[in-house]
Amino acid sequence: MLVLPAELTHAQATACCRMLAQALRSEPGPVAVADASALRQFDSSALAVLLECRREALALGKGFAVSQLHPRLRGLATLYGVADLLPEAAAAA
Repeated sequence: MLVLPAELTHAQATACCRMLAQALRSEPGPVAVADASALRQFDSSALAVLLECRREALALGKGFAVSQLHPRLRGLATLYGVADLLPEAAAAA
């Protein structure tokens, strides 16, 4: 599982994107899941990071989903028209 930090704004976006891309390459399974449960402080850069992770996952032949995306960030994704690109991860059984 890819884990987002507590703070993800423009200042952290590049480093976070690199870290997540590296983790993604070693992520087993057919679907990469980004855990956003720790995310508390963010701006629209968090969406850019998630979308880049999605692009990386698709390039590796994997699906992509997000777990516990903050409602405000989900609202931003809807506003920008990208919410469908960041589906909610299926709950663990």
